[in-house]
Amino acid sequence: MTILIVEDEPLIAMSLEDVLCDQGAICLGPVGSIDSALEIIAANRFDIALLDINLRGQKIDPVADRLAEVGIPFIFTTGHGEDGLPKSHRHRPVIAKPYSDTTVIDTLLQCRTHSDPPSADFPG
Repeated sequence: MTILIVEDEPLIAMSLEDVLCDQGAICLGPVGSIDSALEIIAANRFDIALLDINLRGQKIDPVADRLAEVGIPFIFTTGHGEDGLPKSHRHRPVIAKPYSDTTVIDTLLQCRTHSDPPSADFPG
């Protein structure tokens, strides 16, 4: 499974990348800006994305909208609660910060299972 990580807090991003790589995932990023995330979406193929909803004061909406347009599933990560989610994407999965490694892996598996055939495993 190849996962795009969009997170602007370096310690959270590195920890998340370590957890995912330890599980056999390939990580793109982490990236900490809207522009960088949009560039990666345009230039790469990947299975799913983890999106912090606020990147240095910028809302993640353009990235979420683009992922939805190209049909790539994504999961929001946030410490801001549901009010911070883009209104058009409030039906998407959310991982509340602070989160555990198990929560991240379980949510990725659930999201992947709902978007792919039942035989999909982690890692992909």
